[in-house]
Amino acid sequence: MAKEKHLNQEDTITTDNSLNKHLILHNDDYHTFDYVIDALIDVCNHEIEQAVQCTYIVHNKGKADVKKGSYEFLKPMMKKLRAKDLKATID
Repeated sequence: MAKEKHLNQEDTITTDNSLNKHLILHNDDYHTFDYVIDALIDVCNHEIEQAVQCTYIVHNKGKADVKKGSYEFLKPMMKKLRAKDLKATID
């Protein structure tokens, strides 16, 4: 007989939080491409190619998902991007 696993509300919140968050970088029309690329490399540990691609997506679409992970993992990165005067949110 298989045991059933019951999740309480706290477990569900933790599971959702750890798997489904995205760090979103928004276009601001005043920072240079090089500045944004350098910030993504520095803050998000992107390779040059990834940072360039994300920067073009932000420029063309208005925003881009630049990192995935838990809220706790993404929050320091969001703060560092904001400290560099970039618009960043977590969704």
